[in-house]
Amino acid sequence: MPNYPYDQLVLTPHVVDLSRSPLAGHFDAETYVLGAFNPGMTVLPNGNILLMVRVAEALRHPVRDGKVHAIRWERGAYVLDAWPLELADTADPRKFMLHGGGWKVMALTSLSWLLPVEMTPDGLEMVAIHYDKAIAPQGSYQCYGIEDARISRIDGSYWMTTCSVSPERHSTTLYTSDNGLDWDFQGILLDHQNKDMLLFEGLVDGKYWAQTRPLGDLYFAYPPGSEWRPGPSINLATSPDGLHWKPHIEPHIRPHAGTVATARMGGGAPPIPTEIGGKRGWLSLWHGVEPKEIVGIYRTYWTLLDEADPTRALATSHTPLLEPDAELTRPLEDMLYLRDVVFTTGVIDAGDRFIIASGEADLACRVTHVPKEAFSE
Repeated sequence: MPNYPYDQLVLTPHVVDLSRSPLAGHFDAETYVLGAFNPGMTVLPNGNILLMVRVAEALRHPVRDGKVHAIRWERGAYVLDAWPLELADTADPRKFMLHGGGWKVMALTSLSWLLPVEMTPDGLEMVAIHYDKAIAPQGSYQCYGIEDARISRIDGSYWMTTCSVSPERHSTTLYTSDNGLDWDFQGILLDHQNKDMLLFEGLVDGKYWAQTRPLGDLYFAYPPGSEWRPGPSINLATSPDGLHWKPHIEPHIRPHAGTVATARMGGGAPPIPTEIGGKRGWLSLWHGVEPKEIVGIYRTYWTLLDEADPTRALATSHTPLLEPDAELTRPLEDMLYLRDVVFTTGVIDAGDRFIIASGEADLACRVTHVPKEAFSE
C-alpha cells in the first residue's frame, strides 16, 4: 500500500450531533450514526475546504415485535414502516430484502442526509459543522434519503449531484449554490438507476460533460477473447446547459478481462483540469471493485483524459492509487459493519499534490494528500 505524507480519518460518526439531525423528534425510536462518509468536496470562497458528508442515520433496534422497520420521509415528516420478519431478509445491517415480486425489492434501516462540514485549507482539521445548512429529503422521490454528494465548481458556481432514493425511482438529483453552503434544488437529472454522475469541472467546447454509471441486473457478454469484461462501467454524457443530458455513443472506462480487481467500476471524484507528467487533461479518479463476499474490495484508480476530447485516455494505471486501510479504522473496530472499502468522492489540485476525499468502510471520512509524482503509468 502506498505511503502518503498525510492519510487520515478526519471525521467519524462520533462527531455528529443527532440532536441537530433533520430526523430529531419525528418518531419514538432511538437512532445512531451508522456512517458519516463519502464526502463531496470543494473549496469555499474563503479558501477553506467543504466536505459534504453523507450521514446514514440508522435505527438502533430495527427489529422488534416480530417486524423489521424502515425510516421514510412523508409529507415533511419522518415515519417508520413495519414489515413482518417472514417477508424480509435482514442479513445486511444497512438494509433488508423483501421476498416476492420476482425481482429484488429493498428497504433501508437507515436514512441518509447531507451535512456540510467546513475544514482547514489542507482538509485535515475541522473549522465548523453547519447543521443549519444540512440537506434532507424534500419530496417523495427521495423519501429513503439523499446519498453520496459530488461537487463541481463550474464557471464560478457550485454544482452538486446526489443520489435520491425512493420506491418511485433511483435517480440523480442536482443542487446548485453561489457560495458552497446555501444550496438550491434544481430537479432530477437522470431518471434511471445511476449512482455516480460526476460533472467535469469546466466546459469542453462550450458543453457540459459528465461521467455516468447506469446499473442493471443483466449485462451482455463480450465475444470470447475480448479484452473487456461485461458489467458496470463508466459512460460519458454531454449537455448544452447542465440540465438536459445526452449519452455519448462510445463506451468510456470499462472493466478489463485480464483482472478481477476492477470487475465492477464506477466514478469517484468529479474530473478536474490538471497536468500530470507534462500532459494536460482531466484527472478522473474512479473505483474498481474486486468480488469478495457480499460487497467486494473497493480501491481507487486514476485515468487522465484528453483536455479537448475527454473520450480519449492519455494515461492510466492498473496499480491502485488508494486502498482500504484497516489501521485507520482500528480505533472504530466496535462500529465496523463493512470492511475493504475506500470510496473516493472528491479531489482538489493543491499545487504539488492532490487532496483526495474518500469514504472509508462506509463509516468515516478519509483525507489523503497524494504527491503528483505518485501518478505514473
